Amino acid sequence: MRNYFFRKYLLFIILTSLLFGCKGKELGNDKHAPSKANVNMFVVETNKKYQPIDNFGASDAWSMQYIGLWPNEKQKQMADWLFSTETDAQGNPLGIGLSLWRFNIGAGSTEQEKASGIDNHWRRAECFLMPNGTYNWNKQKGQRNFMHLAQQRGVNQFLGFILSAPVYWTQNGLATNTGRGGTFNIKEDKYHDFARFMANVIEGIEKHDSIKFGYICPFNEPDGHWNWTGSGQEGTAATKYEVAKTIRLLGKELEARKIDTKILAPESFDYNCMYRTHQYTKANRGYQIQSYFSPDSTESYIGNVPNVPRLMAAHSYWTNTPLTDLRTIRKEMGDVLKKQEIRYWQTELCIMGNDEEIGGGGGKDLTMKTALYVARVIHHDLVYANASAWQWWLAVTNGDYKDGLIYAEPDATNINGTFTDSKLMWALGNYSRFIRPGAIRLGVDAFNANNDSVPEGDTDPYGLMVSAFQNSDGTPVVVVINYQDKAKGFDLVWNGTRVLSWKPYLTSDLPNNNLALQPTIYYGQKMNIPARSIITYVGNR
Repeated sequence: MRNYFFRKYLLFIILTSLLFGCKGKELGNDKHAPSKANVNMFVVETNKKYQPIDNFGASDAWSMQYIGLWPNEKQKQMADWLFSTETDAQGNPLGIGLSLWRFNIGAGSTEQEKASGIDNHWRRAECFLMPNGTYNWNKQKGQRNFMHLAQQRGVNQFLGFILSAPVYWTQNGLATNTGRGGTFNIKEDKYHDFARFMANVIEGIEKHDSIKFGYICPFNEPDGHWNWTGSGQEGTAATKYEVAKTIRLLGKELEARKIDTKILAPESFDYNCMYRTHQYTKANRGYQIQSYFSPDSTESYIGNVPNVPRLMAAHSYWTNTPLTDLRTIRKEMGDVLKKQEIRYWQTELCIMGNDEEIGGGGGKDLTMKTALYVARVIHHDLVYANASAWQWWLAVTNGDYKDGLIYAEPDATNINGTFTDSKLMWALGNYSRFIRPGAIRLGVDAFNANNDSVPEGDTDPYGLMVSAFQNSDGTPVVVVINYQDKAKGFDLVWNGTRVLSWKPYLTSDLPNNNLALQPTIYYGQKMNIPARSIITYVGNR
């Protein structure tokens, strides 16, 4: 996320927790949670089918404008880590096989340099549109270079996301709100121009790069308070009525040009805004699921707009502690989405100031501490919110912060340097590498030693968390997270069809265990997962 103003927001989180019934709970810990340690068998119920899986992804902001200009061999190694589905001679994956790539369509703060109000030049972005109204398709070269590396490694889903309208059309002439408040930073007579700009970029990228944006997001966290006051990066607030107005114009523009790119909204900063009134963001940003897709909400309804699927996007921030919220908020939102027959993508997450269990967002962490914490969030987003996609924020970061899958140390030129992977990247790979677009999530039942069913025994946030999927080619996949400090043994049954053997891939703190292929487990053998680790089991039927 682009919001780094944690101290301000932490007080709001505490107050919100009290308002929403979290009084008396410790952040990141619930000492009174019932133990599910007696679960010793998991049965995948193949007749219980839940959401389809569309993709797993990450974004190019803001690093790829520079990383995409680094020496080719360094770019290729990072691209292999992020996108490759190949293996080495020992059968170990070369990469995590991301299936979607998010491209940040810039608003022009780079061209403004320090006048942009964005001190950190890594957080500025170029704009294809020039002051004279023409387009320069040599802009955002580094990002476009890296997008090609993704395409070469099999990625065929691309999403363009926008943080601000081009600076020429904003009310303050900047790509940031700079204290304007909670309304869209665009001149009233420039809404149509903004819609045409987005359509032009879709067509321009396809013409000049042979890459098609399957999705475009006109707004990013329009309800986030950081967008109201301004910040050191591109971004703008907007009410849901301004969002709807923009999407209606964009839908008509795409339809007129026969462009089939789907419009994705609203990329909310907090799940609470999606299905109820968020205390901080007020009514003109709450109940977004109901507002955007209920015909009764005449001012904000977009359900009849061309190119708008019954699909919404939101970010997992601020709802991960206490652990009771991790489950409850997702379950409540998932229930509303199901009632409205709307699918959902989780499109952005990194570690924030209230994620106190792992020390907050400051200070990079290459270990399993952050990796397990994020894996737990992924599990809950998939199992309780029924997310059909899950996307991380920064693919590559250059700061001392828990926001990157890869960490880069640029030299003085910014177009060379050193880089390293993280256990977080490989943890995400337990999902992205093996659960491919078109997979279906399946139900998992849990049983104790007496063969008694354990309700929600597939999810022990202090122990084992188990989720199961079947790829479109029939391949069974089961992901198991062990949050405990000790190894766990269990039986795994794929109900209905016998799985003859399982190939386990282990991610742990051991140096060579990134997605390390383990010895094959045959039908009837007991599974065992080491302490503080993640294993993906890929079945052979």
